[in-house]
Amino acid sequence: MLSHALLFGLFFIGLLIVAAIPWSLLYGFSNIIALLFSKAIRYRHAVMKENLALAFPEKLEEERDEIIAKNYRNLADITVEALRGFFMSRQQVRKRHKIINPELLDAYYSKGQSVIGVAGHFNNWEWGALSAGLQIKHKPIALYKPLANPLIDSFMRWTRAKKGTVMASNAKTAEAFESTKNETCIYILIADQSPVDLEKAYWLTFLNQETACLHGPEKYASKYNYPVIYIDIQRVKRGQYEIHLSELATSPTELPEGALTEAYMRKLEESIKQTPHAWLWTHRRWKRTRKVKSA
Repeated sequence: MLSHALLFGLFFIGLLIVAAIPWSLLYGFSNIIALLFSKAIRYRHAVMKENLALAFPEKLEEERDEIIAKNYRNLADITVEALRGFFMSRQQVRKRHKIINPELLDAYYSKGQSVIGVAGHFNNWEWGALSAGLQIKHKPIALYKPLANPLIDSFMRWTRAKKGTVMASNAKTAEAFESTKNETCIYILIADQSPVDLEKAYWLTFLNQETACLHGPEKYASKYNYPVIYIDIQRVKRGQYEIHLSELATSPTELPEGALTEAYMRKLEESIKQTPHAWLWTHRRWKRTRKVKSA
């Protein structure tokens, strides 16, 4: 469609502009975006206040307001970094999104064992689809929600593929696992979204709230007995991150139902409590409640 082509053209021009900005000036641009988010647009400000009040009732309102201010800067940084990522060199990706202990996966790779990697919307998760294929031996398959504009989506998938990561639609997760079961892969899932199907969701207490959690990571880990790795993304400074890998489960089929999901959510909760402004607070994470079955 013409509208898709026009939007792609504008998008590509924007990418070229961002790519031309020196790294030393890029975060000045990000500061302006953060100011627009927080002062002019007040982007999802009420949602953020509500979420933080629920998650951290023990904090003073001034403390939560400070988290919001930092969260706007985090969101602005991720925005400009995601755009810059389309034209980052392999060397820049390795330097700026560095996996500290990729050797954790080597024993699995040597056995031809695929694994599942789970992360959250924490710090810069966007660069994960760029860095994984450059720093680990497994074939990365990143599950994602396709973009509304097919031209931008295709371009995004192409740039990720050039650095070794295959993007697979989350609507075809089962197909992605089944079609690659004879390969040695790491399936990367951002697993802290609110599930659509509450009937299949796992419910647990997360950040003081009863929370519906995606069943997918545990489902596929149990089906294929794939070890599960937690991907912890920490910001060293603006534009530079370190990724620490840790094992959540080595034999998922031996775990009781729900244990793997619990382990993942506890690790994510720990990361959020340490650096609360680094999580994505702009979505109504607790908008759904569990239905109580009548007797």
